[in-house]
Amino acid sequence: MIVTRFAPSPNGPLHLGHAFSAVVAHDLARACDGRFLLRIEDIDGARSRPELAEEFRADLAWLGLEWEEVAPQSSRVARYAEAAERLRAMGLLYPCRCTRAEIAKIATTAGPDGPVYPGTCRGAAIDTTSGRVAWRLDVAEAMRRAGPLAWVDALHGEQAAQPDRAGDVVLVRKDTETPASYHLAATLDDAVDGVTLVTRGMDLFAASHVHRLLQALLGLPVPVWHHHALLLDAKGQKLAKRRESGSGGAGLADRRRAGAAGRALAQALRERRLPAGITLSESLHPAP
Repeated sequence: MIVTRFAPSPNGPLHLGHAFSAVVAHDLARACDGRFLLRIEDIDGARSRPELAEEFRADLAWLGLEWEEVAPQSSRVARYAEAAERLRAMGLLYPCRCTRAEIAKIATTAGPDGPVYPGTCRGAAIDTTSGRVAWRLDVAEAMRRAGPLAWVDALHGEQAAQPDRAGDVVLVRKDTETPASYHLAATLDDAVDGVTLVTRGMDLFAASHVHRLLQALLGLPVPVWHHHALLLDAKGQKLAKRRESGSGGAGLADRRRAGAAGRALAQALRERRLPAGITLSESLHPAP
């Protein structure tokens, strides 16, 4: 059975890009008589706004989607800690005190998500009892132990896993209010929830290389991925909460409250009939 999911973070209102992603995941599951899950990813510390979860449910219902809701991330913190401890016991995590500004200053390589961490703290003697530290994955050692890996994207075919392109990613963040990084939390959650088709935007294509490595290290099931195209604004940038794509009347909640027809919007997205100023990105992610 195909199981897909839509996993928004309640740190801002949903926008058209979220609607597109939810419709794609919903329809892929329904076409095969599968399951479409809603998971609230609410471990973003002070940025998480609990009241938005109910808004998200109202938005999905307004679009005419049906879903099963699974446990939010805030109820899974112990599982993240257990997985991190396993990796730490395997000698695959190391503490890091570097700030983003410091990394940007010393990095010599650009990766899919910005400057690649150059491994400054790898092998360093760092006191973890005083002050906050992040815990990074020693990707080179992890790849050596896991051996060659591959994963399959339903749209783009088989991919040779190249998690080293992202460098030694953070798995446990300094901020104690945000106990796990997206890489660790999402990988564990998809396994526990039985997701078989991880449906998300192509901006997360590179993250799947890291997630495939984590699955191998932790003995987790390997799903198929489906990285869909992105909705872009008039400047050619992807719709994003940080650009306030869900504000100023453009968000799903604003459209819903204004009396717009949600089911009609969902159908228009299915048919790629987009509002003025909104375009769809190229469907294929460039090969690494």
